[in-house]
Amino acid sequence: MRLGAVPGATPGKWIDIWNSRVPHAPLVLVEVAAATQHRALVEGLVDVAIVRLPIADADDLHVIPLYEELPVAVFAADSHLAAAEELDLADLEGEVVVVPSDDVLRAQVPGAIAPRFAAPADTAEAVAIVASGVGVTLMPLSLARANHRKDVDHRPVRDAPRSPVGLAWLRDRTTPEIEAFVGIVRGRTAHSSRS
Repeated sequence: MRLGAVPGATPGKWIDIWNSRVPHAPLVLVEVAAATQHRALVEGLVDVAIVRLPIADADDLHVIPLYEELPVAVFAADSHLAAAEELDLADLEGEVVVVPSDDVLRAQVPGAIAPRFAAPADTAEAVAIVASGVGVTLMPLSLARANHRKDVDHRPVRDAPRSPVGLAWLRDRTTPEIEAFVGIVRGRTAHSSRS
């Protein structure tokens, strides 16, 4: 079975449980971009996926909300923003806000300054830009951790949108393996029933 996972997702615990319960059926982890997560399911590149919500045109999917990720601001390690333990969007007023093409938060920062350069191709490029001392970028905490560098820091942004994460699969392709994985994600033990 192929498990898709958006960048930042950490399905290791569920994979370990799967491997111990279903050793005869290997689980292959496939990274899936948030922008192509629906297509990856429809085209059969993955059987089930940890996705960023909401998914547009999801009528053909089963979707189980899992959790919401904390939004953070990422900036150069020597930025004045590092003095705070937490930030509000208002604290970013007057800052250059770098929004990568693969942005998943879609946060609106009042009074932000638009960059004078094209949007970075991805989150890693946005982090590299802010590491140079140019502005700030917003993302879920898991992406900040995945793109961590010594020359950047991050702080939670209390009033920025959270990033919901869910588990999705095609309604017409539900298999016993997918049902078993859903059970693992929902915390069912090896001996519990679905009821």
